[in-house]
Parts: sequence; C-alpha cells; structure tokens
Amino acid sequence: MSLNIRDKLQQQHILISNEVYERALLNADEGTLDLIEYLIEEAIVDKPVACRIWSDYIESAYVDPLSTIISDDAVACIPLEIARKGNVMPLYEIEGALTVAMPDPHNDKLISRLSAIANKEVSAVFCLSGEVKDAIELHYNSEKSVKELIEQLERSQGEILTNFSPEQLAELSESDSIISLTESILLLAIKERASDIHIEPKKDITNIRFRIDGRLRNMFVVAAALHAPLKSRIKILSDLDIAESRFPQDGRFSLPLGSESVNFRVSLIPTVNGEKLVLRILALTGKRDFRTLDQMLVSQTILQPFKRVVRSPNGMVFVTGPTGSGKSTTLYAALHEINTPGVNISTIEDPVETRMDGIIQSQVNNKIDLKFSTMLRSLLRQDPDVILVGEIRDLETAKIATEAALTGHLVFSTLHTNNAIQAVVRLVEIGIEPYMVAPSILAVVGQRLAAQICGNCKRAYNPDAEVLNRYFDDTDELELKPVFYDGRGCSHCRNTGYHGRIAFHEMALVTEEMRALITNRASDSELAVAAKKVGYRPLRYDGLKKVLLGYTTTDELEKHASLDWIS
Repeated sequence: MSLNIRDKLQQQHILISNEVYERALLNADEGTLDLIEYLIEEAIVDKPVACRIWSDYIESAYVDPLSTIISDDAVACIPLEIARKGNVMPLYEIEGALTVAMPDPHNDKLISRLSAIANKEVSAVFCLSGEVKDAIELHYNSEKSVKELIEQLERSQGEILTNFSPEQLAELSESDSIISLTESILLLAIKERASDIHIEPKKDITNIRFRIDGRLRNMFVVAAALHAPLKSRIKILSDLDIAESRFPQDGRFSLPLGSESVNFRVSLIPTVNGEKLVLRILALTGKRDFRTLDQMLVSQTILQPFKRVVRSPNGMVFVTGPTGSGKSTTLYAALHEINTPGVNISTIEDPVETRMDGIIQSQVNNKIDLKFSTMLRSLLRQDPDVILVGEIRDLETAKIATEAALTGHLVFSTLHTNNAIQAVVRLVEIGIEPYMVAPSILAVVGQRLAAQICGNCKRAYNPDAEVLNRYFDDTDELELKPVFYDGRGCSHCRNTGYHGRIAFHEMALVTEEMRALITNRASDSELAVAAKKVGYRPLRYDGLKKVLLGYTTTDELEKHASLDWIS
C-alpha cells in the first residue's frame, strides 16, 4: 500500500494547506523519501515527525548520523570512495555486526556489497540523504587528509600567492581549493569537539591550533602565503571587509550540517605579522543540546539548594566565571528545571546559542543599538515570570535587572568575576546602591570547566606523601590513603589522557546576615566568612572532591581552582 504523507501528518494533528502541499508535490512525488526531505528542508514539517512517519512506513529505525556517536573502527571498515558512491555512513559495531546508515535500508544488493567489503554482517538503519553526505565529509575528514590538502595547495599555488590585490584575494577565496581547505578545517574542528580555532600568522608560517577540552593543541602549520586567502575566505563567510586589516573585526557565520547548522563567532585582530583569527564554535541550531542539572555531575551539597533557589518566585540568581566556563549551560539547565506551561520564561542573549522549547528567546543587535538594557525594559512589559539576561555589562542593565527582581520577577544572569562572593561586590562597584543589591540577590554560583579523565585509559595511583600533604592537613590520621587518577593516553583521547570536561562549582546563598553586610558595603572576606556559616565552600573544595571521585586530575585542579583565599 502506497504512503499518503499528508494523511499521516493529519493523524499527527499537523495540518498543511492545499496550496503548500500542491507546491511540495511539484518538487517530489507523493509517498517518496524525496517528498519527506522537501517538507523538512522547507521547514513545512519538523524533522522528528517526518522521519518518524517514513521510519514507520519502511519499518526501519531512524538514526541521525550527525548526532549519534560514531566509532573510528566502524568508519575504517568502509572506504571513503564506497561510502560516497553508495551514500552510506558506517556508525558502530555491535557483537560483530556493522551498523550502517543509508536513505534506503532495504537495498539488499548494496548491503550485500558492503558486507563483503567490510567482511562483516551489516545492519542497515534509515537516515536522510543530506545527513549521510555531511556525515561522510565530517567523519572521514582527518588530520592526515587536511595536511594533504595543505601540502597540495602549497605545491600548486604557494609561489603565486604574493602581492595580490583585494579583488584577486576575493577571487582566490572563492576557488574550490581554498573553499575545500576552509571547510575541511572547520569540519575537523567540529569532529574533534574543539571549542575554538586559532589561526595565527607568524613571520614565515601560519599556525592553526584547536582548543579541545580546554587545552590548545597545535594542529597544522601552513605556509605564510596561504594565510591571506584563508583569512579572506572566513571574512567572506562572515560578511566582513576583506580589504580592512588595520582594525579589529567581529562577525558570525553558519555552516550547514545535515538539516541543521553549526554557528561560528569570528574575531580578527591586527598583529605585527598580520591578522589573527579566532573562531568560537557555538552550537548546532535547532538542537536541544543543553544538559539538565542532574546530568551535570553537580555535587549534591550544591545541587539540592540550587534547585530550591531556582524555584523562588522572585530575586536574582547569578552564575559567574570566565569566558567559556559553561555559564550558559548551567543557566539553561536551571531554566529547564522550571520550564512548564504555567511559567512565562523569556531570555535576552548575545547571541542565542541554545534553543529550548517553551521559552521566548531574544537576541541583542549592537549594529542597530539594540542593547540588553533596551530589550530588558521592553521585556518587562511582556508579563514575564522568569527572565534570563545573558550578561550584565553596564549600570543601566544592572539597575533594570535589580528592579525587576525587587518587583516580583525571577532574574538569571552572568557576571565575570573570579568567584561567587565577588559577584555581590561587583554589582555595588557597577553603581547599584547596596540597599537595592542586598534584598535582590538570592544566590551566586561560581563555575570553572576542567578536562575530564579519558574513560578508555583511566588508571588509579597512590600519590606520594608530598602530594597528599598539599591537599590534606594531617595525612597521618587518614584511615585510608586517598587514591588519585589520571589517563595513560590512547587513540580515543589523542594520547592526552583527557576526553570531555567537568565543572567545578561553588555556591554562596545570600542570608540575612549577608544582606546586612552588603548594605554596609562589607568586603569580600567579610561576606565569605558569613557565607561559610551556611555551607559555602570555595571552588577548590569541589574540585578536590572530583579528583577523589576520579573525574579529573590534580593538574587540572591546580590549573582551574586557585588556593583558598579565605581562612
């Protein structure tokens, strides 16, 4: 029996007008995967719904190869040429069977050929055509293949890439070779879970580094002559001025990946050897890529009181820490905790990096002078219950947010301070009167991200007495000697011993005693002493707990959590 996709959509309570559906049928036949893919690409139907309808029809499980974990061993089973020709993506092996994603999982002839090539039983699952193509380019891309592209470019064009005009640069930046190299670097960074790409001009070379698990790693060395066209290609993608090299520039662009896009934030600054570029890799658009509080490995002594705080009817809750410390992730986890149909949650961000159903998200735009303060003032007329302000940067925003907290709203935001206690003093320093700060703040969470030990090569060891004395007051009285952990290094973690990241937290609950101290403009140390009475412990305390639990190493503890600054 043929599939009538419109009937299936109506059964899902999704109504499409005759005009829209007839236009879709002009581009693809009824009851085909082409029609399913057209409806998704044109945003007529949400991908999960459309894929579920097709998956049920062909009786095959749907797997998104861009979201699932793909093993290198599985990829090695099918050569790149075969994967591209057959439009198939090997995913993983389970009990000797190779799972492969393809648009037609009932193509027995192709499955038989793949089985012969891999010398394994092949289990096919369904995925969209575009997802397979992008997954192939992403997962077959490797450090070796990018190096080969660089070497090929240096041999073929290295001698002529000098003394070119902006017009010639723009033309060269649109060449297939430069486009291919740029995309390969971006895709490899995504595959390697990098948070940032650094493209740094030196005197005779350009160095390309990735920040992975919080650590910068040297990836490629490119001839200096290739820096200009590579830089220009990224400027074109970001809609920046390729002829301008004297002043800093900032921009953004998106890289399509399957039915989603990966967002990049671009920063260029002039240096003595040319413009340095840093690309921050943000998030896949349209993905629920946030973690819940329970998934973040937050210590119970912090998690439970924090959960109570975020359910307060009004007040301010801050998350502090440096850039890239996961503040937004924690804030979104808090919003998820209280996101119900009965609560009106609105956000103002720069930019919106995570999408969440059930909340209203807004974005500032400095080009048209649409600032946090402007948006916040208007948002308060939208009857909000909970407001997330991406960052409090100035007195005007801080004052409006504080007033909102005092007039019955729950306000979440971030501040750049070294620890939780300093956030309170920072608001006063910005210019908010202490008598307004004191009653408005409920709690401040301080956060850092540390590299997590690789689960594949993790090992335990007994630290020597010198190391123990650094972390414990009286080691002679310890009944059991503590066990620490590290990673030996393996292919899974690129021989670093780390894979992924974990957060250290501290939380200061604002008590009545602290409110009195804030009103009297007390110092950091005075506030910290009062906070300790109700359970406050510095960041280093939580970090040591996670060292003892085997999540991270003492090296990461020393790197991200300074010595206690209060007695």
